[in-house]
Amino acid sequence: MEDAGPESDSPSLWRQRDFMLLWSGQTVSEMGSAVTEVALPLLAVVALEASTFQVGLLTAATTLAFAVIALPAGAMVDGAAKRSVMIVCNVLRLVIIGSVPVAGAFGVLTMAQLYVVAVAAGVCSVFFDVSYQSYVPSLVHADHLMSANGKLGTTQAFAQLGGPSLGGGLVGLFGAAGAMTADALSYAVSVLSILGIRTREEPPPARPTDETLRRRIAEGLKFVFGHGILRRVVACTGTANLFSGMSSALAMVFLIRVLHVRPALTGLIMAGAAIGGIAGGAFAGRLAKKVGSARIIWVSMLVFSAPQVIAAAAWQGWGVLLFPLGWGIAYFSGMVYNIAQLSYRQSVTPPELMGRMNAAVRWVAWGTLPLGGVLGGVLGTLIGVRPAFWLAFIGSWAAGWLVFFSPLRHMRDVPQPAPASPPL
Repeated sequence: MEDAGPESDSPSLWRQRDFMLLWSGQTVSEMGSAVTEVALPLLAVVALEASTFQVGLLTAATTLAFAVIALPAGAMVDGAAKRSVMIVCNVLRLVIIGSVPVAGAFGVLTMAQLYVVAVAAGVCSVFFDVSYQSYVPSLVHADHLMSANGKLGTTQAFAQLGGPSLGGGLVGLFGAAGAMTADALSYAVSVLSILGIRTREEPPPARPTDETLRRRIAEGLKFVFGHGILRRVVACTGTANLFSGMSSALAMVFLIRVLHVRPALTGLIMAGAAIGGIAGGAFAGRLAKKVGSARIIWVSMLVFSAPQVIAAAAWQGWGVLLFPLGWGIAYFSGMVYNIAQLSYRQSVTPPELMGRMNAAVRWVAWGTLPLGGVLGGVLGTLIGVRPAFWLAFIGSWAAGWLVFFSPLRHMRDVPQPAPASPPL
């Protein structure tokens, strides 16, 4: 017998079978994706001898879809079964990512294919992520949202810890292209876990016959940008991601060509940095209770993230340790911020607008990532990798002022979730 909805009477998410299935499947999938985060740029830098600008373009290509199709994706997700969308997206990503090791095995891999793979996988990620964030509130009770988002965030950070080191080892054994096989297989595990979920979400409301896709998109944008706090959260996240895109595009080049770190060790260094993300996910709930679930949004950006700039001061030898330390601080503060602002968004958004809200936020917040990737490649070429790295970290920290100068400054805690709108 299938459950009708979230298991609201359970005292702990650990006892909720369906959430645990989703969480476990995402753990494996995130681990595979973390392998690709290391393998894809290494493949470009080492095997295909890509330039700094080409690596920046490749980083931009992985998130380009968020800028192009996030808005229509949100409108379509709100009118579809989110679980089904997630399954289809992961099957497609299995095929897309799997094409890289196949091409590598036959010796026909090119930068052009990497660009196509990055864009195509990015399109699937848009639909999956919008569905995923919109699906969680229908799977767990409102009282468990912060805890659920914290656990899922910790999983992502744990994947960043284990994934890069696993990726570095797989690169050493099978080459960068062969290492991406792990990511392809991880999507198969995720599909099986989602298929096992019994809880069924509420069917999407019937659409008026005269309602157009443009009108549905406009409703989502109007809600997000008409909400005083959501508007500032979007501006802060988008600005921070612009500079984060810069640092991500420059990270591998900085490690290999400035600090002269061996390719096989880059994964280990990146994994060490991810400890900060795990700590952020594990302690986000406790920090929110102590500081305030609303106040923690700007505190995480302006206070916790300030020391991250030391990553740009790293030098060869023992000085390379400053990189994972600063990167880890950035992961910690970013994880706390993301969990807090996501929980806030889910709490103030009516269920029928959840997909469009998430898509509108992703459109801006993730749409700036490819711009940051291009900007990192350009500035790294024009002013040097290290100066561009400094600029990226300082800009990411400064984005926190956008949420500080908002009504959040006068709030301690997140309001209760908004009730669903009555049927017309």
